[in-house]
Amino acid sequence: MQRPPLEVADIVRAAGKKFIASSREWITVRHLKVLRAIVSCRTSALGYHVDECTRCGYSGHSYNSCRDRHCPKCQGNARLRWIHGRKKELLPVPYAHIVFTVPRPLAKLALQNKQLIYAMLLRLSAETLIEVAHNPKRLGAEIGFFSVLHTWTQQLEHHPHVHCVVPAGGLSFDHQHWVPANPRFFLPKWVLRKVFRGKVKDALNQAFAEGKIGFYGKLQHLSDPKVFAAFIRDLYRKEWVVYCKRPFGGPEHVLKYLGRYIHRVAISNHRLVSFDNGEVTFSWRDRAHGNVQRNMALPTEEFLRRFLLHMLPKGFVRIRSFGFLANRHRRTLLPRCFHCLESAPDPSTTEPQPADTSGLWKCPQCGGPMIVILRVFLPRPLPRPPPAVHVWAQGS
Repeated sequence: MQRPPLEVADIVRAAGKKFIASSREWITVRHLKVLRAIVSCRTSALGYHVDECTRCGYSGHSYNSCRDRHCPKCQGNARLRWIHGRKKELLPVPYAHIVFTVPRPLAKLALQNKQLIYAMLLRLSAETLIEVAHNPKRLGAEIGFFSVLHTWTQQLEHHPHVHCVVPAGGLSFDHQHWVPANPRFFLPKWVLRKVFRGKVKDALNQAFAEGKIGFYGKLQHLSDPKVFAAFIRDLYRKEWVVYCKRPFGGPEHVLKYLGRYIHRVAISNHRLVSFDNGEVTFSWRDRAHGNVQRNMALPTEEFLRRFLLHMLPKGFVRIRSFGFLANRHRRTLLPRCFHCLESAPDPSTTEPQPADTSGLWKCPQCGGPMIVILRVFLPRPLPRPPPAVHVWAQGS
């Protein structure tokens, strides 16, 4: 893919210092670390590596990546590696795409309690799918699926939601046959919405009773039990949107579909249009009006603020597997799924791949895969040592 003319790194280099100086009230060391990584990514500051073609032997060098998961330039390789690892787990059945969203007031609370509420949304959306699918009136089977947390809208506003990609069917309770879903829909969205809303309500009340929720700034008034109870009642009355797409194609379509949601950041460099006169212009899709592409201009400081809104808590896992695809069940139940479907994983997907194959870099001469044969890291400056302790002779 051709390198875009404008990158987030260019904006940080030009306006980063001014932005940091004006954001001292809320910016943290982790924010600074992300900005520093984005600026240094694929520059001489991080050293370089030597690549060699596995076919013709051509060699060349490239600058190292920062590997920060918030960097727009570092997610392509991670996405390809993840998708390649999932190929052998895709079943020869249609797949459904389900999205769980939350009302805006809860999104504001989630921004102050990311670790707690993000994990809650992933866990409760999975429990909702498993519980509804387990009901004999709906599907009556054990399902498995991937879940991915996204926290942004096309306009970079904070909007946490969970994408789930689910095989349209599941294993029977005795694990002896495959139960296919209705070809017109996977599970009724009104049932999913009702169950999910109730689970979130109960989880929030329990977290509040255990003192796990923090309230800051404009939300401090919610720390009062009566006010929080009223907040939950109002939240329960609001519309909770659960989007269910009709089951689509098989494994080959799923791989392309997953590429849209896996290892993504709030905005890609290819969406940046211009950076001029203290404003950043980027493209976005207006899904409310026929998915029309429009441009939006934001002041530079507001653009960087919105970009950093979507920084995840340290160590947070935003891509998770559940049901028969969960780590503790995958080894035993996934082969049962293939057996019941009278199929088997594609043998080409189980072949070992070179550990250093990037997947993105192809040989400019023959198009073969390039592997890393040498990495060179620049030495980091050591911290300044403490002053030496002098022992003065007695009487001096």
